[in-house]
Amino acid sequence: MIMTFHQLRVFLAVARHSSYSRAAEELLLTQPAVSAQVRELERALDATFFERVGRTIVLTEAGKELLVYAERICALIDEARLAMEELDGLKRGRIAVAAVSTAGAYVLPSLLGAFQKRYPGISINLEVTNRALARERLLHNEVDLVVMGRPPEEVPHVAEPFLADEIVVIAAPSHPLATAKRISVDHLAREVFIAREVGSGTRLNADEFFRHHGVKLRVGLELGDNSAVKEAVAAGLGIALLSHHALRMELTLKRLVILDVAGLPLRRQWFVVHREDKHLSRAAIAFKAFLLTSAEAVLASTGQPQPTKGRSRH
Repeated sequence: MIMTFHQLRVFLAVARHSSYSRAAEELLLTQPAVSAQVRELERALDATFFERVGRTIVLTEAGKELLVYAERICALIDEARLAMEELDGLKRGRIAVAAVSTAGAYVLPSLLGAFQKRYPGISINLEVTNRALARERLLHNEVDLVVMGRPPEEVPHVAEPFLADEIVVIAAPSHPLATAKRISVDHLAREVFIAREVGSGTRLNADEFFRHHGVKLRVGLELGDNSAVKEAVAAGLGIALLSHHALRMELTLKRLVILDVAGLPLRRQWFVVHREDKHLSRAAIAFKAFLLTSAEAVLASTGQPQPTKGRSRH
């Protein structure tokens, strides 16, 4: 029997998710079809690659060995495909981008629209995810580019800042602090916070800000989605630190207000990141250049919030 590229792709998906069902969802296949492809691969190579430990699927020693080669093979095939696409210049091409949730939901859509008007033949697959999974995509060379606030130190990479962001404190208009001026951090620390999940870029910034001032964030509710955080704050359940980019609609509708806090807003940068050893296609290079040169102007034209001037980070 002959091992196929498709079988290796299926194997990698199962290994990545430790789940046949989640691999099937990613690949748009049925679970029986995924299981069948793995069995065919095992027969072709006369080995067993997965075993069940309780309810979890884990790689066998043979599976761990195959994983190394499968990642190399698939990366080389992707490079070959990109090389062929480059023969057409920028008339066609594909780019895989992973972005952390705030940038993916509130920053990139407008930028993707403007880029594809300029290069209509280039298709972009955008995965909006959390910081941990974006880091995994970068680590395993599964995407061309990653957009995130904090590039991971443990992955050899190239990271370039392309857009400024500000973290602000928001509250419902009826909150007692809504009209207060120059609120101290000590006073702010007495309030109940609706926080993003531990590990998210926004949460890391919030925790660092309070540690810098020697106080602890008082978390009443932890949520993994910016929209859920905004709804909880609008409902009066607490206050929150979020990116200014995520607030345009709620501020326009006056469902939320930005509190005037001493030492805020926090300033940070969004980075476009890729592995140091990544061979970028011409399409990916063009998109990276577009972010570096045009992001601010495009977002300003759409009414996105612009950074404030002359206010300190701490």
